[in-house]
Amino acid sequence: MTPSVRTAGDLAADRPRFDDSTPMARAIERQMLVRQGRRYGDPMPRPASTRVMVVANQKGGVGKTTTTVNLGAALAQHGLRVLLIDLDPQGNASTAMSVEHHRGVASSYDVLVEEVPLVDVVQPHHEIPGLYVVPATIDLAGAEIELVSLPAREQRLRQALAAHPLVDGDGEDRFDYVLVDCPPSLGLLTLNALVAGAEMLIPIQAEYYALEGLGQLLETVEMVRTHLNPRLTVSTILLTMFDARTNLAAGVASEVREHFGDQVLRTAIPRSVRVSEAPSYGQSVMAYDPGSPGALSYLEAAREVALRGAPTGGAR
Repeated sequence: MTPSVRTAGDLAADRPRFDDSTPMARAIERQMLVRQGRRYGDPMPRPASTRVMVVANQKGGVGKTTTTVNLGAALAQHGLRVLLIDLDPQGNASTAMSVEHHRGVASSYDVLVEEVPLVDVVQPHHEIPGLYVVPATIDLAGAEIELVSLPAREQRLRQALAAHPLVDGDGEDRFDYVLVDCPPSLGLLTLNALVAGAEMLIPIQAEYYALEGLGQLLETVEMVRTHLNPRLTVSTILLTMFDARTNLAAGVASEVREHFGDQVLRTAIPRSVRVSEAPSYGQSVMAYDPGSPGALSYLEAAREVALRGAPTGGAR
């Protein structure tokens, strides 16, 4: 019987062995490939059109930014073109991607408030080809208040994406994925993301309070579907900070799967020191420690997302 949750050990055991090198040697090889800007592993399938995925959960500390950064890096490292948009005023995704995001740098604030074209604020990642970032600066902290009085205040990100030539374009250089990292709140920044996106990815921490507040988030999603964006669907649930040694984590996983069924990825992200350390070095966990359980798990989660494809009615 297939286990309901795959751990990093399961993932490693499932991978074919093409040589007799040690795990450390394979990890070093992957790390060198990343740092040289080269792909590793088989390419993931390109979607038929750009998939705009909003990573949101108003509960803080569940792994939203970590998931956005590492899924984006994993998809790009397997040959896909990814645009990561940081909508969190804290700018943690920008820090983890090691892109400039001090005051004065063109950012998501300029896109939402000043209507600067999105193409003018995109920065390429310095190590991973195919990965691009729209940073967040401290200016974004005041955007919630400034947006209130602006016309089409909840439509601004959607309009910016629609105007970008590489979103839903026909050429080989179009973006395959747009991942939007949201703040831990249900304000106008998150609303802009929900109106712009076709899919929603919800990270859920494998802890006692995992489902606390989730009802409010789903009510907001339903309101957005009804009034602003009928295309929006919760396509993906990802269990994070999973500790396979505890009955609590297994119980939370079982409850989440009972509520959401096939929307939940089989792969869970383990609680990992390496995953936590990587952002302080401006890296994804795949670059920081490619052989770690966290890196293996995020790579497999990205593969699941890519192989599943966009849900019916959920593609842009």
